[in-house]
Amino acid sequence: QVQLVESGGGLVQAGGSLRLSCAASGRTFSTKAMGWFRQPPGKERKFVAAINWSGDSTAYADSVKGRFTISRENAKNTVYLQMNSLKPEDTAVYYCAARGSYSGGSYSYRSDDYDYWGQGTQVTVSS
Repeated sequence: QVQLVESGGGLVQAGGSLRLSCAASGRTFSTKAMGWFRQPPGKERKFVAAINWSGDSTAYADSVKGRFTISRENAKNTVYLQMNSLKPEDTAVYYCAARGSYSGGSYSYRSDDYDYWGQGTQVTVSS
């Protein structure tokens, strides 16, 4: 089992920055691909960013490319999402997710491919 705990959300003005962190339990974090998803109020959850097991391959939704950066520190069992130039449309609950070891450490854009989820952290961007 893997437990994920997100932190770092909050209220920020448009143009500002936040860094989300996701701390994972367990000894197999370094073998797992990780993803960030978000769910705006009244809308479905959507892909934001993902990173493979080693951190040398990443992917982003078009809406966040050039503004968000995903990274990981396997020694700390932590994945990050650095969010810059935030916009009001970035307002959402942000979820961290991990794929199972069967995936070979490769990421996916699909939420159904992730087996473990955090509780979410609220990000609110005011205009």
